[in-house]
Amino acid sequence: MHKFTLSPPRPPEALPRVPWRVSVRDMHAVYRAGNLFDAHLVKDALEAGGIPAFIAGEYLTGGVGQLPAMDYIAVMVPESSLAEAGGIVREVEARLAIDEVGDLPDDPCPAPC
Repeated sequence: MHKFTLSPPRPPEALPRVPWRVSVRDMHAVYRAGNLFDAHLVKDALEAGGIPAFIAGEYLTGGVGQLPAMDYIAVMVPESSLAEAGGIVREVEARLAIDEVGDLPDDPCPAPC
């Protein structure tokens, strides 16, 4: 019969540390999203730039159902990152506006292949 042994628990210093510890009260909205896709695009861009981000209202979409709800999804960042986050948000908004206007073709091969 094989005897199983449990490994000892890891000491607290060996656990991964969360790089950002920010209270939600210290967060400020930098982007109001019309849908979760846009909110996640902005959040991912901010985090890629080293700015912690949080999507407020993300889980409210399930409770809204078919009601036309507006302005309840927001991407939030800490006050200390507001200035830097503004530039990243403007860049993402510019890219989203290009896609909405249709300046870029949706078809990767517009001519017959």
